[in-house]
Amino acid sequence: MELLKELGFFEAVEARRSVRIFDQESPFDHQIVKKCLEAAILSPNSSNLQLYQFIRIPESSSLKAPLANLCMRQKAAVTARELVVVVTRRDLWKSRADANYNYIKTTVQNQSEKKQKQALSYYGNLIPKLYSRFPGWTIIKKIIAWWVGLRRPMVREVSETDVRISVHKSAALASMTFMLGMKASGYDTCPMEGYDSKRVSNLLNLPKGSEICMIIGCGKGLPEGVYGERFRVESELLISEW
Repeated sequence: MELLKELGFFEAVEARRSVRIFDQESPFDHQIVKKCLEAAILSPNSSNLQLYQFIRIPESSSLKAPLANLCMRQKAAVTARELVVVVTRRDLWKSRADANYNYIKTTVQNQSEKKQKQALSYYGNLIPKLYSRFPGWTIIKKIIAWWVGLRRPMVREVSETDVRISVHKSAALASMTFMLGMKASGYDTCPMEGYDSKRVSNLLNLPKGSEICMIIGCGKGLPEGVYGERFRVESELLISEW
């Protein structure tokens, strides 16, 4: 088997490209995908709820070809040795909040009683207020945020759209960790947004309330899979210091 060169962090960041054509001949270690996904779940995420799921579709799966078709037959999907579907799971907020609550209550021993009560209140009281859904609740939350914000600093992003965005941000952070891990391990990836989300959801029988964040093609990239030199605007336009 071809030995893969492992890279350091900055080397991996510099070398990572969205590769759109993957090698079909060289060996591909699917265990590396598993290892990198396990690293990805260590990524920062909103309230430690981890409201996402990675669905692996290796080249041997009967779903690989139909999924590639639903990715508009992009070469990054068709030639991928494995596809990883990143799914947001807002619908799991109750079980994930309960898991955090029980962990703090039964496992964490190095916190003061005051800090433990605050953490338990966060997962037992505040999170349900933010994630609960019923008619008119978004308007009520926004009014509360506005009212409290008149007197002190207050989080303003409390609407249903804001919660949805937050969930997708957490999934995207984990996805980036995964892709950097793959590059550091000697493999390439391509995150894709071009897919029929409704048909992909039906194909994978995704639960109601879940959404697809992105689909990531994985493999050993071919040189022709990199479409041109990398271009980024000057860092001075993106980084400011006040």
